[in-house]
This record gives sequence, C-alpha cells and structure tokens, in this order.
Amino acid sequence: MTPPPYPVALYLTDWHPIHDGIAYAKEAEARGFDAVWQGEAYLNRDAIVPIAAIAAVTSRIKVGTGVINNWTRNVPVIAATFSTLNDLAPGRILLGIGALWEPFATKVGVHRRRPVQAMREGVAVLKALFSMKPVTYRGEIVRVEDVQLDTENADRRPKPIPVYIGATGFKMVELSGEVADGILLNYLVPIAYNHKALEHLEAGAKRAGRRLAEIDRPQLVVCSPDRDAAKGIEVARELVTRYLAQEPHFATASGVPGELVDEIQAACGGWPVTPENFARAKRLVTDDVVHMIAAAGSPEQCRRKVDEYVAAGCTCPVLYPIAPDVRLMLETFARR
Repeated sequence: MTPPPYPVALYLTDWHPIHDGIAYAKEAEARGFDAVWQGEAYLNRDAIVPIAAIAAVTSRIKVGTGVINNWTRNVPVIAATFSTLNDLAPGRILLGIGALWEPFATKVGVHRRRPVQAMREGVAVLKALFSMKPVTYRGEIVRVEDVQLDTENADRRPKPIPVYIGATGFKMVELSGEVADGILLNYLVPIAYNHKALEHLEAGAKRAGRRLAEIDRPQLVVCSPDRDAAKGIEVARELVTRYLAQEPHFATASGVPGELVDEIQAACGGWPVTPENFARAKRLVTDDVVHMIAAAGSPEQCRRKVDEYVAAGCTCPVLYPIAPDVRLMLETFARR
C-alpha cells in the first residue's frame, strides 16, 4: 500500500497493556509516524507516566497527552511536569489539555465552572511559565503570584512546548483558534462536524489576528482495520455503541440522530449494562453509522475514511487502534 501523503500519529489509551503500548510506540517511530498521544480518562490510566516512558525509549517521535485536564492538576504543576518532560525529550513534547466533564468532575470533588474561561486562563499561565520568566496572573479562576519555572542549569531559554486544546464544543473550538498552538479534534464525529469546527476555529483565530493555517489540527480517529472487513466493523460497532450510550457530548457531536441515540440508551437500560441489553443496543448501530464516524473495515476502507478527515481539515490523523491486530494498522499507515 502506498504510504499516506500526510503525517500520521498513534493514539494510546488503556485499551492495551502499558508495555504493549510502549512497544507499539517504538514501532510507530520506526514506521515513520510523527507522534504518539496518550489518552487519560476517568481513573484508569494516567497519561504522564506512559509518555515519559515512551519519550525515554524513542529518539525522534513526538509525544503528547491526549488529553489531561486543567482541573485535577494545578496549572503551575502542569507546567513543571511538562518542563521536566521536555528536559527528557527536548522539543518532542506536546501538551494536550481538555476541560474535564460531568459527572466525573463532581465524583472527584471538582467544582467545574465556566470551562471556557478556565481554559483561557490556564493556557495563558502555561504559556507565560514556559517563557521562563516570573509570572503573576490574577484571573477569575487561575491565580498565581510571582512564580516561575526553576531549572537545574543556567539555561533560561523558553521551553518549546506547544499547547493543544482538546475541544469538542464549538465555544472551546473557537478558544483554541484564539489562544492555543493547536487543537486536538475529537473522534467519533462525522466529516460534516469538521467543516463546522473549522469555521469556528477560524473565527477564533481571526479574533487574535491569526490565520487558520497557523493552528495545527491533529484529530483522533477510531481505526479498526481487519483483513476480514466485517470483523473490523464489528469491533468498531461495540465502541461506537458504548460512547453513544454513555457520553452525552460524544453523542451530540456524532451527528447520529437524537432519536436513535435515545433508543440505544434505552436498550442499554442504565449502567452497568447487562450483556443482553448491550447486545440489543449494538443491533441498533448499523454499518452506516459506524462508517460515518469511524475508520473501520478492510485496511483500504480505513485508509479512505482517514483520507476524508484529512481532506476536511485534519493536519495529522491520530489513529486509535481498537482492532486486535495493532501492527496491521501501523503497517497500513506506515510512512516508511
């Protein structure tokens, strides 16, 4: 298969054992992938430990969080953490940060309020601290008083750590265009979502006197290739069903009709869901729904779907391998 004419990245979560993820990251680097992003959700796997491990055993590939949140870690501590990561892998660290979500925020004692304003202030403080100068910032939510990143040597040059906002809602998308180095676009969205998101991203960029082309736009893409196309689609169907049933913001952005989402949620009958109810819900998710929001099926089908996301404004597809044969996905999108 011809190598893709665009950069590609690998997305890792807790879907695979951590040591397997590290091995996949090393193979991705050998195959010419541009970056590895590590997800973080609920309390299943922290993102910092894996990206530090991956950064330590690779030499070229970029490594980022996809994404941590701006509430459960203090903003200056986030800056110190990523400054340390940059010491480990200079120039290869990407800071992906998102806004947390309910009801998880409440469950862990976070009073999440004005998420767009909180992100605006957090990004401002992060960028100021990465400049290696003293920072005082008195925001509505984020406040620091005369703090700066210390360093173990005399090098006070700014830290080359780009900040990416993981955004789904269009207000956060606009903020990304206004204040961030890039946006990490979400997965399980249709191509039509990209067109709308880019309009909002450009509107935010214009407010800051920037051009859309200045904003990097990697995008998470669920990728389930299998030499037996039906098997690849079936694996993706399970994940799509879970997200439509459990995650309201994904269901809203997915473009799946609200009536169908309601039917899927009703079929599940609440969480934890029984195997029988989940099987009933899965039957409601047709192949067309899967193909609308995921790259699934044969390797060729997956390549065509990823091509569509790139044509719709994604600068680097960040491929989430959910099929059993991860190496088939790495081979399908290898750049060398």
